[in-house]
Amino acid sequence: MSAPPKVAIILFNLGGPDRPEAIEPFLLNLFSDPAILTVPWPIRPLLARRITRARLAPATEAYAKIGGRSPLLAQTEQQGIQLCAALPELSARAFIAMRYWHPLSLEAARAVAAWEPDEIVLLPLYPQFSTTTTGSSLSAWREAAAAVGLARPTRTICCWYANEAFIAALAAVVARAVASARAELPPATPLRILFSAHGLPERVVRAGDPYRMQIEATAAAVLAALGPGMPESRVSFQSRATPEPWLAPSTDDEVRAAGADRTALVVVPIAFVSEHSETLVELDIDYRELAAKAGVPGYFRAPTPALEPLFIAALAAIVREARSLAPGLCVLSGRGACGSGHRACPKEISHA
Repeated sequence: MSAPPKVAIILFNLGGPDRPEAIEPFLLNLFSDPAILTVPWPIRPLLARRITRARLAPATEAYAKIGGRSPLLAQTEQQGIQLCAALPELSARAFIAMRYWHPLSLEAARAVAAWEPDEIVLLPLYPQFSTTTTGSSLSAWREAAAAVGLARPTRTICCWYANEAFIAALAAVVARAVASARAELPPATPLRILFSAHGLPERVVRAGDPYRMQIEATAAAVLAALGPGMPESRVSFQSRATPEPWLAPSTDDEVRAAGADRTALVVVPIAFVSEHSETLVELDIDYRELAAKAGVPGYFRAPTPALEPLFIAALAAIVREARSLAPGLCVLSGRGACGSGHRACPKEISHA
């Protein structure tokens, strides 16, 4: 009987500071990324330092509310452990490659090379593709793998925003949150589901990024899986970081609109699969306070799927589907390119 294949599963995420002293270098790494700050090299490091200085105080205050550090790495480690346990047919090991704080891609690539896998699966923990998240992480990985001479058959998963198992897992989380909200609210109180995603500058989407389309497709798929009897829903965008125009409507405006409509909210973090500052601070604290001021009659937040058994099973199904395809860019569930209107879609680029 042959030994099971050694499969290295690389989990990509943004990362987060692991102590207060790491907040400033984390922000500097973030704003130095050419996928985030699309200005020429001589200007980018100067502008990145300027933005970091401006963002340091509010970021430090935000992280202080959750203990001075991000919980993202610990959760991702647990997701990796449980994912490998859900793939008993493989000799699988998860490696974490964070984009802006340790463990960075180069650290992960060195660990993978030392383990000597038979093959590699690149699994971004961003369900929806964006050049600013998945695209940036994959670029960093390619550079790191080349730097350490890591060459193994590799399957690259670019997105899984409409994967049926993922949608079922997210729908189960939303259904529980809606049921909990209805149990606490007076029967006559209207209720609305607000799918909140991390925002992007409008210029990124105008340049062909498919992120908004995929966010809206995820929301539509979740609603379809929930079936009839659910509250009305809207999609919004949070976490604006620069003064230029960002995707609208903003979550701030939608919270205020719910107050004007005297409608309770169940807020669903549709682009996040782990808890971190955007959920634990922005959604749980900042927007809750805004909701109270705006007169929202009830504010509820669905958790991220994180370590939900259905979600871990979905990740395992995604890995299995990717491994059923040839090495290279994996388009899952028969989905092709995002279309000519989304020039930054990896499949569109490969077709060009």
